[in-house]
Amino acid sequence: MRANFRMQRLFVEAPLSAGAAIDTTTDHFNYLANVLRMAEGAELLVFNGRDGEWKVRLTFPTRKRIVMIAEEQTRPQPAPSDLHYLFAPLKVGRLDYLVQKAVEMGAGVLRPVLTQHVQGKITNLEKLKANVIEAAEQCGILGIPTVAEPVKLSDLLDAWPNDRRIIYCDEGDAGQNPLPLLSKISEQKLALLVGPEGGFSEEERARLRSLDFVTAIPLGPRILRADTAAVAAMAVIQASIGDWN
Repeated sequence: MRANFRMQRLFVEAPLSAGAAIDTTTDHFNYLANVLRMAEGAELLVFNGRDGEWKVRLTFPTRKRIVMIAEEQTRPQPAPSDLHYLFAPLKVGRLDYLVQKAVEMGAGVLRPVLTQHVQGKITNLEKLKANVIEAAEQCGILGIPTVAEPVKLSDLLDAWPNDRRIIYCDEGDAGQNPLPLLSKISEQKLALLVGPEGGFSEEERARLRSLDFVTAIPLGPRILRADTAAVAAMAVIQASIGDWN
């Protein structure tokens, strides 16, 4: 069932069930009362990543307090996405865009990967998680992707399970069309690896290409920025062997 984009959506931590009363946080109170200027009896949609999506009605027990009363479930909780999104951190701004688009495109796990040419860095994992939640609110997703701790590429590959295939975008690949390579992939468990703005080092490319559980793909004849390449790769994977297929 598709999301109702005509109603405001809000992520909450509290359990959701019929008749549940959810106190708003200070930030949510300010957003609903002062930014959206919602009044007593107004309706919106809430979700917590566990109990599906619910329509709630606002009540104002006091001038400084809003309680949301859950009335009916509008969408059940779907199975979580199993697509892992592995990315080299970009500079601030472009990193926010990359994370938002990964959520919109159906990533289930987001993991920053530190490569030899990485230029960005993760200084605040909580900010990254907040960005994920905001993206989920805006695009109608009910499952909140897991945000994993940053890891060095070499350590990631050393501990990688053989039953999950890594698809990585290789800017040095001589080909242009990724579809023939993707069509040969039979594994159900997948991960997408996108490198940094400076690309993978030759040492990293050689290591990746030597591993049986890794598939290198090109992304066409043009040079793409790292954040653009991430969106393009997610789209082609979802359309050919992912949940768009």
